[in-house]
Amino acid sequence: MLENYLPILIFLGVASVLGVLLLGLGFLLGPRKPDDAKLSAYECGFEAFEDSRMKFDVRYYLVAILFIVFDLEIAFLFPWAVSLDSIGGLGLAAMGIFLLVLVVGFIYEWKKGALEWD
Repeated sequence: MLENYLPILIFLGVASVLGVLLLGLGFLLGPRKPDDAKLSAYECGFEAFEDSRMKFDVRYYLVAILFIVFDLEIAFLFPWAVSLDSIGGLGLAAMGIFLLVLVVGFIYEWKKGALEWD
């Protein structure tokens, strides 16, 4: 039984050693020249000037939700495209309905103005 898993264990061992080795070399040999730009806050693109619990515009969240929806759409399209021969017409119809629902949602977001930054 071990001979079935031995190549995977060897691969994981070599990958772990190589990863640790490369990270260590980068840490030891990399330049360390911190300046104001590298040490500044960059999470939201501007310096904190108010309370950290200030409200964000709702459009930020709408764009994030749209990204997740269409990212998941692509994630579902790849396995469907690979197995299209075996699932036949029923799979084609199911994916058509799935894509139709997503397109209707996209048109709704578009009409609501979620994609416009005035």
